[in-house]
Amino acid sequence: MNIQVAIDRVTLERAKELTEELNDADIIEIGTSLTKDYGLACVHELLPYKGSAKLLADIKTIDEGAYEFRQYFEAGADILTVMGASAVATLDSCYEVTQQYEKEMLIDLLECSDEKIAQVSHYPHAIYSLHFSSDAGGEHDVVKEVQHFIKKFPEIRRLALAGGLTEESLKELKSTPLEIGIIGGAVTKSDEPKEALKRIIEVIKA
Repeated sequence: MNIQVAIDRVTLERAKELTEELNDADIIEIGTSLTKDYGLACVHELLPYKGSAKLLADIKTIDEGAYEFRQYFEAGADILTVMGASAVATLDSCYEVTQQYEKEMLIDLLECSDEKIAQVSHYPHAIYSLHFSSDAGGEHDVVKEVQHFIKKFPEIRRLALAGGLTEESLKELKSTPLEIGIIGGAVTKSDEPKEALKRIIEVIKA
């Protein structure tokens, strides 16, 4: 399993510090708030600090897919996000651009029905992300959710999970085909973010 650390709701200067401090992660996520506050500049500015980590910009595209994806890939992003609730034509255009640039696309399945997921489950190289909304709140058994999803959509080969991940749930998820575990505040809001990430990496590799 790969670990993605989401950096969100901070200043650009703090984002630089966190990116450099946390670049032992497999993926550094430039959170949606940063892409809205700073636009393409946040990608340019964070590139020098990412080390060997991939840089994901969580732009949550839902329209103008080809344009937005080209702009952010040109800026230096490795992975971009598009909402699964988008029109299939938008997802098609995002996927086409992603393939052209030899980059990666993550489809955010927030608020997608099973019918919609089935409709957009045919992109062989895309990453599909189960996403438990921070606005919605509530408790989720993430291990059961992942196991249930895999049984329901066996054609989806690349799966990520955002929301509700802890060191304990990651231990259990190691036995599933989950490709990416997305961690946010549990690391970035810690008093010692680098140590918090180190503990999570140790859990994954143990």
